[in-house]
Amino acid sequence: MNLQKLFGIELPIIQAPMAGVQGNALAVAVSNAGGLGSLPCAMLSPENLRNELAALTSQTNKPYNVNFFCHVPPEPDAKREQSWRKALSPYFEEFGLAPNEVPQQPGRTPFSAEAADILEEFKPPVVSFHFGLPKPELLARIRAWGGKILSSATTVDEALWLEAHGVDAIIAQGLEAGGHRGFFLSKDPATQVGTFALIPQIVQAVRVPVIAAGGIADASGVAAAMALGAAGAQIGTAYLLCPEATTSVVHRAALKTREARTTALTNLFSGGAARGIVNRLMREQGPMNGQIPEFPLASAALAPLRAKAESLGNGDFSPLWAGQNVSGCKEISAAQLTRELADYIQNSR
Repeated sequence: MNLQKLFGIELPIIQAPMAGVQGNALAVAVSNAGGLGSLPCAMLSPENLRNELAALTSQTNKPYNVNFFCHVPPEPDAKREQSWRKALSPYFEEFGLAPNEVPQQPGRTPFSAEAADILEEFKPPVVSFHFGLPKPELLARIRAWGGKILSSATTVDEALWLEAHGVDAIIAQGLEAGGHRGFFLSKDPATQVGTFALIPQIVQAVRVPVIAAGGIADASGVAAAMALGAAGAQIGTAYLLCPEATTSVVHRAALKTREARTTALTNLFSGGAARGIVNRLMREQGPMNGQIPEFPLASAALAPLRAKAESLGNGDFSPLWAGQNVSGCKEISAAQLTRELADYIQNSR
């Protein structure tokens, strides 16, 4: 089954949910253009989740996707927290900040019964997950209203696990992808491979549709993924400069520089491995550091430093998430970009 039929969309393009750099406006624009717009929900309070869904559904009658994390929250580790704050203390001194004054930040919470209660009010057509899947009883609630279920796999083993647990399609997340890795069976870097090596292996291993993600930035990249058996592509980085995205000023500026060609996996900003543009903090502290708090606890200590630096136009302490291919980033509407991404497919018919 192709994605258009599975999701009721016109184009085989899914906009990647990107927490922190978008709200409902980007999802609405992509869905109205014929793709599958996505709303990241892992950092939304229950009230904000309901408000975002209300705004989204008031602006489109097309299918859309809502995305949640399903990680297991770690126990706080005072020793690791203290070690991380100590490593950051020279930067706090540099900016004249008190490291103990940590503002409240929106957390990253796993999918819950409370979130499912809110979703039942709106019955989103597609619900996607990162870091595996939630409990079977929560999945059953989504299926009860006819919702389709997606999740990310970074290995063949993860794809097989997801298929065995009843997903409707699998997102094959290659190593090139920006933002957080969706791995959940193993966090061994040696298991992680590139998108165009991963696609055919997962396509061969499973029977459900496979969606390519990672390093795909234009229509020819979408076509190449589909030539390898993907049913479509999930694209995030290319949308970061669209006016509908809420990408920060420093993040937008970084995406336009030559430095954006150099990205790396880092756990400094959240405790979880995620790909972003290499900046000062990554150069001086890592980019991977085994002593900092586990995901998602690492972000709290960094928050005041990030806020202060950004107020000065400095992105050296910000998570500048981006995939390995920023060549598709354009300051055009998300609708136009969505149609351009599908041009190669449309014209080859």
